[in-house]
Amino acid sequence: MKLLNSITIIYAVNICMAMIVIFLERKDPTATLAWVLVLLVFPGVGFLLYLLLSQNFSRKQLFIMKIYAKKSFGDYIRVQKELFGTGRLIFNDKNIENYKDLIKMNLFYHGFSYTQNNEVEIYTDGQKKFEDLFSSIEGAKNHIHLEYYIIRNDTLGNNLLDLLSKKAKEGVEVRLLYDSVGGRHISEEQIEMLISSGVKVAVFFGSTFPFFNFKINYRNHRKIVIIDGITGYVGGFNIGDEYIGLNKKIGYWRDTHLKIRGDAVIDLQTRFLLDWGHASKEELLFLPKYFPDNGILGKVGIQIISSGPDKSDEAIKDNYVKMINSAKKSILIQTPYFVPDASVFEAIKIAALSGVDVKIMIPCKPDHPFVYWATYWYCGGLLKYGVKIYTYEFGFLHAKTLVVDGTVSSVGTANFDVRSFKLNFECNGIIYDTRTSQMLYDIFMEDLNYSMEITRELYLERGVLIRFKESVCRLLAPIL
Repeated sequence: MKLLNSITIIYAVNICMAMIVIFLERKDPTATLAWVLVLLVFPGVGFLLYLLLSQNFSRKQLFIMKIYAKKSFGDYIRVQKELFGTGRLIFNDKNIENYKDLIKMNLFYHGFSYTQNNEVEIYTDGQKKFEDLFSSIEGAKNHIHLEYYIIRNDTLGNNLLDLLSKKAKEGVEVRLLYDSVGGRHISEEQIEMLISSGVKVAVFFGSTFPFFNFKINYRNHRKIVIIDGITGYVGGFNIGDEYIGLNKKIGYWRDTHLKIRGDAVIDLQTRFLLDWGHASKEELLFLPKYFPDNGILGKVGIQIISSGPDKSDEAIKDNYVKMINSAKKSILIQTPYFVPDASVFEAIKIAALSGVDVKIMIPCKPDHPFVYWATYWYCGGLLKYGVKIYTYEFGFLHAKTLVVDGTVSSVGTANFDVRSFKLNFECNGIIYDTRTSQMLYDIFMEDLNYSMEITRELYLERGVLIRFKESVCRLLAPIL
C-alpha cells in the first residue's frame, strides 16, 4: 500500500511539473514536448533532471557593464551607428555592400560593432595553432587573458599552465577563466601553483556542492585569448593533447581557429572582461591598457558576436539564418553536431530548393553518441531536398564554420545545434571579406578529399538499429 501511495505521489508531482512546463515556462514548443516526454517516461528522475537542467537565465543580468565602461563602449557603438546610418561607412571589400543588412542587424539590434582594419590568420591544425599561441603568450608584455571551455590535465594543458605561471612571475598580468565542467580535471595543486605565481584564476559557474552543480546544463563554451589587447584568438580548439592529435582513439583533430589583429580584438577583450567580472567578482576597470591603439592597417571586416542563455534572443542563430537566407550560389557548413531548430532547418531546406549548392560536413565518428545520431537524422532529412552530406573520414571534425558564396563567413565556438543556440555561452567571428572567406571555401573543398558523401540511397540502406537510435535521439534533440 505504501509503495502504491509513493508511486501515486511521484506521478502527481510529475503531472504538476508537466503543467508548469506547458503553461508557465516560456519555452520553445519542441523543447516543451521533449521535457514532458522525459517527465512522463522517467517519473521522479525526470523531475530531478528538470530542476537540474532547465533553469531560465534570460531573466537575469549575468554580465553587468559598469557605468564607466558602458559610457566608453556606448560611445564606440554610437559612432559606428552614426557612420552606418549616414552612409559614410565605406567598405574595404565592395562585395560586402550586399551584407549591410546583416551588419545592421548585429550593430543596431544586438550591439555588436563592425571593424574592418583587421588581419586574420586561419588555423586548422592543432600543432600549428598552439605553436603560434604559445609564441604569442611568450612575447606578451602587459597582459594575457585566456577563457576556455576545456583545459585538460595532460601534457599540453600542463605546458600552458607552466607558461602562464612563468609569465606572471615576469610581471605580466595573467588571468585564466575556465568552465567548471570542462576544466574539472585541473587539480587543486595546479590552481595553487598558478595563484602563488601571480596568475588570477576564476571558474565559470562553479558549484559550492562537491559533485553536484545546479548550473551543469549551462556551459561557457567560449575559447578566447587576448594578448596585450593587440592579438586575439577565437575558434574551436580547446586545451588538451587530443586537440593536437595525440589521442589514438580519436586520431587527427580537424578544427578551425582564428588569430585576429586589429580593432576586432576590442570586442574579444570586452567579451572576456564581462565574463571575467561575472565569474571572479573582480572590479576590473576598462582601462586604456586593455584597449591600446593597435596601429593595425588590415583590410578584413569582422563582427565579434556572442550569445548565451542569459539573453532571450539567439544572436548567433540569427546570424546563421540571415547568412543562409542571403546565399545565391553556395553554402558550406562544417560542424561536429548538427541538431538545428525548425528555423535553421527550414532556411537550409529552402536554400537548397532554390538552387543553392548546400554542402554539410560532419564527423564520421561520434564523441557524444546521442547528439551524433540526432545529427545523422537531421542530415538525412535534408538529403531529399538536394543538400549534400559528407562525413569527414581522416579523424574527428570539430570545426564550426559557415561560408556563404565565398564572400561572408563565420568561425567560432558555436555548433549548429540547439545547445549552442540556447544553452551554451558562445562567441563567433563574422568575417566580411572575400579573400578570407574564399580561403575557408578552399579549406572545405580540400577536406572533401578526406570525406565520404552520404547519398540518399546510402542513407536509406541504414540498418534497423541505426534507425532506432536516430528515432530516440531526435525526440530528445531539443534538450540534448
